[in-house]
Amino acid sequence: MRGKTTSVLLLAVSALVLTSCGGKKANSNNKGSSVEKLVSEYGFQWKDATKPILNKKGSEAISFNIYSSKNASALDYNDMLIMQNLYESTGVNVSWENVSESVYTQQKNLIFGDANNRPDAIYHAGMGAGEMIKYAKRKVLVPISDYLEYMPNFKKILEDRPDIKNQLINVEDGKIYSLPRIEEMGLLQNPNLLFLNKAWTVQAIKAGALKGVKESDVKDGLNLNAGQMESLLTYFKNNDMNGNGKTDDERPLNFVYNNWQGNQCDLYGMFGLNDNLEHRVIVDGKVTYTIMDDRFRDATNFIADWVNKGLIDKVSFEQSQDNFLANGKGLETYGAFYWWESETVVSNPDNYITMNPLIGPNGDQTVCVSNNPEVGIGEVIIFSTCPNVEVLLAYFDRYYDPEVSAQINYGPVGIVYEETKDDKGMLVQKPIPAGMTSDELRLQNAPFGIIYLSDYAWNNVVNMEPRAKLRLERLKKYETPFVSEKVQPCGNLQFTLEELNVLSTYETNLNDYIRTNLIKWLLKGGVSDADWSKFQKEMTEKVYLNDIKKVYQDAYDRYAKM
Repeated sequence: MRGKTTSVLLLAVSALVLTSCGGKKANSNNKGSSVEKLVSEYGFQWKDATKPILNKKGSEAISFNIYSSKNASALDYNDMLIMQNLYESTGVNVSWENVSESVYTQQKNLIFGDANNRPDAIYHAGMGAGEMIKYAKRKVLVPISDYLEYMPNFKKILEDRPDIKNQLINVEDGKIYSLPRIEEMGLLQNPNLLFLNKAWTVQAIKAGALKGVKESDVKDGLNLNAGQMESLLTYFKNNDMNGNGKTDDERPLNFVYNNWQGNQCDLYGMFGLNDNLEHRVIVDGKVTYTIMDDRFRDATNFIADWVNKGLIDKVSFEQSQDNFLANGKGLETYGAFYWWESETVVSNPDNYITMNPLIGPNGDQTVCVSNNPEVGIGEVIIFSTCPNVEVLLAYFDRYYDPEVSAQINYGPVGIVYEETKDDKGMLVQKPIPAGMTSDELRLQNAPFGIIYLSDYAWNNVVNMEPRAKLRLERLKKYETPFVSEKVQPCGNLQFTLEELNVLSTYETNLNDYIRTNLIKWLLKGGVSDADWSKFQKEMTEKVYLNDIKKVYQDAYDRYAKM
């Protein structure tokens, strides 16, 4: 990307040179002579990450147009310091065309349908497996795995991590057609923590409303069974806990229904179920749907009873994440809530402790296992009309360097990170500017997208955000120990075209059927045995759960054997 000092004349000359080299119409992806020309004339090199990819002549002759959606808070990518720094270090000239996420959604099909006016690549492409299979068959996408020799960082990731490679491979032809986003912290699998108001709980103990618990027990790691929690929530509901003279503004237990984090799924752990938003998990190598287990009926009826008694505010089922966070600030109204950290939700986080999972009526104590993947596939795709694709892929490969990845994900050195590293040689975050939050600073200065941040990076290259460290510490203490080693998320799986056709035909109806029934049961007193039997029958005969389950099982079996 050129700096702001680039002259109009130089741009015009560059355009002429690029046209003479083939421009958009002529795809110069032929290995051999085209790469030899890139090396001899434009100094193309990809092996030494400390040197530019192109020389000055190459930087002036070759440019790429990359289309990308961006967050509304973010700077134009052309103006981001990290992108300007990448131009300086690589010599690769990128012109970013930024649009809003809604505009990209509207234009996506038009872009793919117009072969004469496509960009060279799409960043934040959001491509699903089905789309990639379709466009790969039509030769619309570059098979990136054919060019790994120009991508030493990405190639090493695939060699070191076959589990990641197996999530990217197109099972129709064994090739890779997209670049992934890989951010591994160990957070996404367990998206909930249960926080409890310490002062309110002590007050309930003093009033004799909570049996079997002493004041000294009210600290992080508190265990409560379902009966004790019900007694506590009832006390919260019936008393003026925040001392404002009202007994109708306390909200005993809160969450955001079906949100990606801070949702209702951990409540099903009281009945031994590792539920999630898809109700699909791997148990001992088998794809398992929690909604086919009679314990799901029992848990739903138990939770519905808490809703009916006002222990779970019905607002939890209709509020947005933003509403939930806003309502937690100021005067305390939350007795207990699910989220990743209390610091984000309430004004006085020190007033809340982190609990162990609730113990159910039958002694079960486990939690949600989310299917949110830490490997995001389909993040970047390259169109087959892109000239000099080797250069563009060598450029994108720099993004997978851990130090660059940190800046792509959080913001650049000088704005987000200190210019001087710590005594371990690791990047350290600067203090947040006055009047800004860490999220605001990050959204403004980081493009996100393709990165590789895993154990090596966190231990050797970049210090994890303080709040991420806090989340990880709490999850390791109060969530992950309560999940059986036999249980795994059902994350990224690659499907055949035939399997994708099955999913596209049936899965939407399945999800709608589950969602409609579940919200009705939770808000209207539960599910009768007769309605449960009917639901189980229709799951297989009306919405074809068995067909869908077979697709996931076959895909998982392939993944496990790779």
